[in-house]
Amino acid sequence: MRRLRPFFWLTDVGFVVYWLVTFLEILPKQYMYQDYTDANLVAWNLSFFPLDIFISLTGFASLYAYHKGKGSWQQLALLSLVLTFCSGLQAIAFWAFKADFDWSWWIPNLYLLIYPLFFLPGFMRERSAVS
Repeated sequence: MRRLRPFFWLTDVGFVVYWLVTFLEILPKQYMYQDYTDANLVAWNLSFFPLDIFISLTGFASLYAYHKGKGSWQQLALLSLVLTFCSGLQAIAFWAFKADFDWSWWIPNLYLLIYPLFFLPGFMRERSAVS
C-alpha cells in the first residue's frame, strides 16, 4: 500500500474534483471536453459518473481499511484498481474509435488505464498464494 497510496489519493480526489467542477459548472463547458454541445457526448461523459465515484469510494475505503489494519483493504484496492483500468479502457476505446487524438483527454485516461497494471499482478499473486 505504501507505493499504491499516492496513486489512490491522486485518482480518487481527482475524480471527485472533476465531477464537482462538472456538476457545479465551475469552468465553462468548452474547457471541460470537446463537443460539449453534442448531447450524445455529454451523455457519454456523464455515463462515467457512477463508475468514477464508485472507484473513488472503493479507493478511499481501501485507504481507510489499511489505516485501521483491516485485511479488507486488499479486496477494496483490487476492486478499485480493476474499475480504474476499465474506466480508462472505455474512454481510450471511445476516443480511438472516434479517431480523436486530443492529448488533453488521452493523457489522463492513459494514466487510468496503465497505472493499475503495475499493481494488479502483485494482488493477483497474493490472492493465488492464499488459495
